[in-house]
Amino acid sequence: MLSFRNDYSEGAHPSVLHALEAINLEQMPGYGLDRCCQEAADAIRSLCAAPEADIHFLVGGTQVNKTAIAAFLRPYEAAVAAESGHICVHETGAVEQDGHKVLTVPAADGKLTPSLLQGVLDSHSGEHMVLPRLVYLSNTTELGTVYSREELSAISDFCQKNGLLLYCDGARLGAAMAAGDTTFADYASLCDAFTIGGTKNGLLFGEALVIVRPALRTHFRHCMKQQGAILAKGWLLGVQFSAILQNDLYLELARHAKAQADKIRAAFQELGIPCLVDSPSNQIFPVLPLEKAAAFQASCACEVQQKVGDDGLCVRLVTSWATKDSDINALVKLLRAL
Repeated sequence: MLSFRNDYSEGAHPSVLHALEAINLEQMPGYGLDRCCQEAADAIRSLCAAPEADIHFLVGGTQVNKTAIAAFLRPYEAAVAAESGHICVHETGAVEQDGHKVLTVPAADGKLTPSLLQGVLDSHSGEHMVLPRLVYLSNTTELGTVYSREELSAISDFCQKNGLLLYCDGARLGAAMAAGDTTFADYASLCDAFTIGGTKNGLLFGEALVIVRPALRTHFRHCMKQQGAILAKGWLLGVQFSAILQNDLYLELARHAKAQADKIRAAFQELGIPCLVDSPSNQIFPVLPLEKAAAFQASCACEVQQKVGDDGLCVRLVTSWATKDSDINALVKLLRAL
């Protein structure tokens, strides 16, 4: 059976596995205080042109979002996100568990804008309401759309003018950079903090949190420990990031996933199958007639996104660093046979 369910079903790129094997029996200090994490952190600072940034390695996306937002906000402060945002719909209320309300904004393409954010500020005033303080966005978004450098810059300017923090969830940052015009350095210059996702781009597991704003760095490891986010065998994260960041491998893998997704998009276009949203990344959202959707799902594992009208079903297909040409060919053959 074909599977385009997600971009983390495979294990890890061979370079990552080789790096792990090479240090397997080497004794390391615990809790991320090892040379592997230090080397990976230095590599990230160099890529981001942010020599003073704090770098922390955490296991997964929900863990890093929950920990960062808990550390960055006062108890009465709130995060603002698109209503389709990951912290709103896919993290089981992890942010709210720490007492921080998430204010949601309808966004058809999954992207926030200064005008949408202004509406939130206008509707929250006085001490009887939570105080919007942190803008959460993800690149790519949950709908596979991508913020351009210009769009990120506009949001960053808005946040600075209104005393808001800008936090970017980069679980699919590689996919965003492969499909758009942003660089590591753009996120470091425009965001107060952001993550570089490894789980969905060639690592066994792991996310790197880059804290740029000095005021957010103080005692962050205390919050990590309280949230259960400091891994005893922290070097397992550092060595993976060191391996994936060498020789442009991180972006090479993301570009492969993007290229494979483009082939699928071209097939949908050729067959006249519409998509829910114009997503240029490694996530594709075709809308299939209900009578064909069941047959498709019987042969291809994918996530159901939503019903569309009375007779359409939108599914999500995701390519990865490991998606083979044979997988694409088989998928196109299946589509033509529906």
